[in-house]
Amino acid sequence: MELRHLRYFMALAGSLNFTRAAERVHVTQSTLSHQIKQLEDELGVALFDRVGKRVTLTAAGEVWQHHVQRALGEIDQGLGALKQDTQTMSGQLRIGSTHTFNIDFIPDCIAVFQPRYPQVQLLVEELSAQSIMEGLQQGTLDMGIAYRPSTQENLLFEPLYNEEMVLVVAKGHALARRKRVRMVELHRLPMVLLPTSYATRTLLDECFAACGAKPLVVAEVNTPAPMLRMVAKADLACIVAPSAVALNADLHTIRLESPTPVRTPGMLWAPGRQHSSAARAFGGIVRKLALKSSLQSMAGPAG
Repeated sequence: MELRHLRYFMALAGSLNFTRAAERVHVTQSTLSHQIKQLEDELGVALFDRVGKRVTLTAAGEVWQHHVQRALGEIDQGLGALKQDTQTMSGQLRIGSTHTFNIDFIPDCIAVFQPRYPQVQLLVEELSAQSIMEGLQQGTLDMGIAYRPSTQENLLFEPLYNEEMVLVVAKGHALARRKRVRMVELHRLPMVLLPTSYATRTLLDECFAACGAKPLVVAEVNTPAPMLRMVAKADLACIVAPSAVALNADLHTIRLESPTPVRTPGMLWAPGRQHSSAARAFGGIVRKLALKSSLQSMAGPAG
């Protein structure tokens, strides 16, 4: 059964005349008759009595008409709401994003969103995960894009996918030829890492502790870009998301194992607050592009 069958049925039920009903739905009379017959065969009941040129609804047809009218009404309202959202959606959408997602992911989402909803102004702030949570709680942000926080503080976190972090070294580093490195092998290795106040650093410290490794942390930097520049210019290593490295001929990424540090990107929302049409639309785009990112992540880092 398809939507057109329901519309053809309602056209005939409303006019009880094949010629007028066919004109109303812009098909030939023979096409309409055939489609109504298909519908009756699928339902297993006669919906119309045909006596000569006279057409009447059967008892089953009257029952079916009542329910189909309600169903089509809901569908038409939904189609109207979608059209209205696209044409008249306006206002501002305030998004908080951590640095990693602001490099490529958020710009990619905006590139899809903006042509569809040109009347919506996007305000994107690059913030720490803690600042994003505070902004959502205070109502200064509509949504956040970050890694799963260690404590959600009465916020809703919608996971998108899991992401394995990788070791990054320069091409001339002693580990550069390796495809995999166990975390214990990083013991006393000179490294640049995120500050200890970051949830990701807490995750890494837990992984180090689990295998008994204590890296030599020579510097702490709060964003991946300068970390990667330091690694490219000095005999250092760092651990970041594969997406932060992108294509850099001077750097080499290596899988980590035993244990493998894994982070979960996702969307943060304030509970109990009604999401705007713009927030729902942007969230849908985030989910779609996140699926693509997750497939790329599963493919593994390129050395």
